[in-house]
Amino acid sequence: MPIVDIAALPCLWERLQSADKPIVLYGMGDGAQKVLNVMKEKNISPAGIMASDGFVRGHSFAGFEVKSYSDTKSALGEFIVLLCFGTQRKEVMENILRISREQELYVPDVPVTGGGLFDKEYALAHSKELERVYDMLSDEHSRRLYNGWISFRVTGEINNLLPFQTDKREAYSLLELTEHEIYADLGAFNGDTIEEFLSAAKSVEKIYAFEPDAKSLDRLKKRHAALGDRLIAINAGAWDKNEQLPFIANGGRNSRFLPCTGQPPKASSVRLTDMKSLDNTVNGEVTVIKFDTEGCEDKAIDGCRKIIESCRPKLIVSLYHRTEDIFALPLKIAALCPNYKMYLREPPYLPAWDMELYCV
Repeated sequence: MPIVDIAALPCLWERLQSADKPIVLYGMGDGAQKVLNVMKEKNISPAGIMASDGFVRGHSFAGFEVKSYSDTKSALGEFIVLLCFGTQRKEVMENILRISREQELYVPDVPVTGGGLFDKEYALAHSKELERVYDMLSDEHSRRLYNGWISFRVTGEINNLLPFQTDKREAYSLLELTEHEIYADLGAFNGDTIEEFLSAAKSVEKIYAFEPDAKSLDRLKKRHAALGDRLIAINAGAWDKNEQLPFIANGGRNSRFLPCTGQPPKASSVRLTDMKSLDNTVNGEVTVIKFDTEGCEDKAIDGCRKIIESCRPKLIVSLYHRTEDIFALPLKIAALCPNYKMYLREPPYLPAWDMELYCV
């Protein structure tokens, strides 16, 4: 099965520029603002903002009154829907699929952090790198998912992605985890991924949890207090060296480092936060490393070079934060350790968040 023919894919932004129907954004917040910014650059005019039925309570966004889907449908009839938020909740995804059967629905690909658009022009410009990563993938499912992901990002069409999403437990099975793992969770948030890992591994010898947001780290420690001294909670972000950087501490998944895209942070939420490399923090073996560092994965991998080269740990790497991560991160890892087998997996999610590379 060859890599997808990028040149033959329809481009979402070209479709929107020639749209013969009103364009309505589905969702508010940072994602919607990023989509509006791109639309402005491309001279595409929105007709409105909508939210799910039952979630409209007099909101306004970007100068538009936020209306329910039902009211929008009554007013406009047929229109184009642009999904501008992320979800993995089953009932929300089912509602999105229901709307997609009634309206022309797309999911614009805008980066979680950083710049650039993964549009058709970008994909063609980086086709050689994309093809190299495709050829490195170790099973047919990974290659089908990779093709679907590329197609999804260029076209915005969800049917390119959804058929290849799988349960997270199947992804963990690729790692063949034992009861004697030493796990480094880089970007541990409130301990949710530690919980997933413990469910897959049954037990661990030690966990190093890196989390720069102090509130999230406190929740993590309370959630996993039963681990005792097997849990080493580190209030720092994963980086290529030890230093301090300005960090937006929101106490949630939107915590991130400056500079950032989207809506500017409140000055009161920005503070200097410790950054540490895993190589400078851990003395000894690590058997599994998870990278989910909100766009800092490239730097975090650089901070693990010694451990990766000497210990050959199993890796779980988020590939969806930056536009270039889809090819840049797998190629970086392959340069460090050419013998890794690489698998791509994603659980049910819209857009393509939680897309992860599993290296064994």
